[in-house]
Amino acid sequence: MRLHKLTVTAFGPFGSSQDVDFDALSSAGIFLLHGPTGAGKTSVLDAVCFALYGAVPGARQSPGASLRSDHAPADIATEVCLELTVAGRRLEITRRPAQPRPKSRGTGFTTERAQSWLREYDSGSGAWQALSRSHQEIGEEITQLVGMSRDQFCQVVLLPQGEFARFLRADAEARGKLLGRLFDTRRFAAVEDRLAERRRGAEQQVRAGDERLLATAHRMEQAAGTAAGEWPLPRQQPGDPGLATAVLEWAAVARAGAREELDIT
Repeated sequence: MRLHKLTVTAFGPFGSSQDVDFDALSSAGIFLLHGPTGAGKTSVLDAVCFALYGAVPGARQSPGASLRSDHAPADIATEVCLELTVAGRRLEITRRPAQPRPKSRGTGFTTERAQSWLREYDSGSGAWQALSRSHQEIGEEITQLVGMSRDQFCQVVLLPQGEFARFLRADAEARGKLLGRLFDTRRFAAVEDRLAERRRGAEQQVRAGDERLLATAHRMEQAAGTAAGEWPLPRQQPGDPGLATAVLEWAAVARAGAREELDIT
């Protein structure tokens, strides 16, 4: 995923519109986002997350919290627009959170519903094509293209937000699911499943062989009578390790006793 341009309007500490040209910043390969406390560093990252997923990182998405800037004029709508390339597609995502706006008639304010727009750049025609205005469709599309949910994106990508520590403390199953999606480990999972299937097949073969071996041993015991003396027939069950060796040892004793009885007879 590559970010190209971010435009924030009346968002967080930004009372007016601000543009961030990521192409210019990343021309050297790496850039540093710095500034004094309250300058808006975290808000830039929040805006990226909001554009992608329609919400900011969980720690700052508290109930009742507003994304609208307290410094913005009442007639300017809060909006975030992000242009990016992901999975080989150049997209533009524009989102507006639910926010108050002046009534078109009379005085006072009314709450405007959240809105989202998704467009894709068509290199053939050189124009932007509208794709969707549905929150759900856009969310599913972005999650599929990025390969991460909002929580996973915040844990792995937004390292300055402290969420990566929570990812490191997560259990193995949760980390395995996320890393499996990040690095596409499906082929390794397929090999693991194949080996597990072969292991189960081998266990069944061994168990079936052990059952035949014990059946033969019981018939030998009936035929040998007291030839084995006080040496008991092995008590292991099919599949137990060492069963074949124990049966062979018992059979050797029974055979020796039977030969001795035959010589005496």
